[in-house]
Amino acid sequence: MTNFQKELSVAIAAAQAAGDILRDYYHRGVVMRNKSDVGGKTYDLVSDADLDAERAVAKTIRDSYPDHELMGEEDLVGDATAEHLWIIDPLDGTNNFAHRVPHFAVSVAYYYRGQAAAGVIYNPMHEDWFTATKGGGAMANQVPAHVDTSTELSQVLVGCGFYYDRGAMMRRTLKAIEHFFGKDIHGIRRMGAASLDLAMVGCGWFGGFFEYQLSPWDFAAGRLFIEEAGGKVTTTKGESLPISKTCVLASNGHLHEKMLDIVRD
Repeated sequence: MTNFQKELSVAIAAAQAAGDILRDYYHRGVVMRNKSDVGGKTYDLVSDADLDAERAVAKTIRDSYPDHELMGEEDLVGDATAEHLWIIDPLDGTNNFAHRVPHFAVSVAYYYRGQAAAGVIYNPMHEDWFTATKGGGAMANQVPAHVDTSTELSQVLVGCGFYYDRGAMMRRTLKAIEHFFGKDIHGIRRMGAASLDLAMVGCGWFGGFFEYQLSPWDFAAGRLFIEEAGGKVTTTKGESLPISKTCVLASNGHLHEKMLDIVRD
């Protein structure tokens, strides 16, 4: 049984290459473009930074694994059923990046036979690294990471995310936030980069996190990081995560059922 250290090292190299590109664009500036219209308004952005970073990740992986499938947010359409699958977000937190908020990340995950096996989340502006391998634990900047041990919602911060939808999904998220405040949580945080939000759960900074629509590249590395740090990740209905768009609930494990009672559709 492999310990997936080679795959992890390739993921780290790929994230570093993408991070260097993002940092350069951040300092030089880049023109943001609308990726799609949502409800008649443009919120979903993309730039040459996203595209160049994804190409750098793809090249690094293909140099080592030319036959592996690659799935990414921009131009990579990999087969989710492949034995060897890499799931890539070259710039998670594009709106933060566009507004020069230095809170964004590169996320690279390797899946073996449908299971998360190695993952990296990298914030190039702060040089923060979050890494994990299946059965090998989670590391935050080379220090072992562990989820929070709280057993009551009144003891924790909760993170959340909003999809680009400004209709029913937004209202459902706001309603869930209202219910969380009714449980006397310490506060809600909406940081704008799901991969880093998940890392915060794994590090014990958040007791949990939820979002009603995420793509696999948003959560592929983060779910492994949390699981290896001792937490739990499911859909907001309590089901196993698919390798497709889905709703996501992450927690320290102790709070999972309590959070499900609030976020379940």
